[in-house]
Amino acid sequence: MQQGPDYRYVFVCGLHRSGTSLVARMIADLPGVGAITGAAVPENEGAYLQGAIPHHALSGIPMHFATDPQQHMTEGHPLDRLETRQRLENDWGPWYPSSCRWRVEKSPVNLTRMRLLQQLFPMAHFVIVLRHPEAVAAAVAKWVDTPAPALIDHWLDAHDRVGQDLSYLHAVSVVRYEDLVRNPARIRAGLAAFLDIALTGSSGEVIRDGNKDYPNAPEISPSQATRATMWGYRPQCRVDATWPPLIRHPLRDIREGVEKVFKVLK
Repeated sequence: MQQGPDYRYVFVCGLHRSGTSLVARMIADLPGVGAITGAAVPENEGAYLQGAIPHHALSGIPMHFATDPQQHMTEGHPLDRLETRQRLENDWGPWYPSSCRWRVEKSPVNLTRMRLLQQLFPMAHFVIVLRHPEAVAAAVAKWVDTPAPALIDHWLDAHDRVGQDLSYLHAVSVVRYEDLVRNPARIRAGLAAFLDIALTGSSGEVIRDGNKDYPNAPEISPSQATRATMWGYRPQCRVDATWPPLIRHPLRDIREGVEKVFKVLK
């Protein structure tokens, strides 16, 4: 009987400018985790290094892809087959260390591919990164011509879909950028607990609050604010400190361990 690989994938997912690269680096810094490095592609994103799932100029467009029905890939998708997994493994394999317990892969488009990726890699874990919609709208404004209210609507629509997808995922943790910059050591500990990794040492990366770069960020409307409260976000880039952490895991000990770490944030 053929034995499967002795590593698992952790996919980092989130809209552009949400802090996915920061979270991916934090995970990659944990013991036993390997990451894609030195690739001549944006942010070492694995989506550009594989040919199994078509990725072209219309894929992953900032503030567009996450609500594009064609890019929402789930169970039963035409690419939900063994050949897709084998091609991904072959294309990604050379970019990872030969021995690591976890392989972290960060591409924004993972946000709409989580359910397909879980079908291809049943033991995969997912980390979804959120950032206040006002800050995201301000941060991506230099990339797109879309008016700020429409950018915020896109954020809300995209995360409505994420909320629907969450119930289909076996192992997923939601991390808010604002919690990370407020207490990076605690978030790092929570991520380690989620991956069942014993922490050693501390992260050497200096983390600053990028939301402070946008003091004049567009403010969400009252109707938008109502929808954003699901994720603990308030107008004027305010964050609800009592927002409960979102964690799903098939093992109760790990789930409760992550919840215990994240609750210290309150």
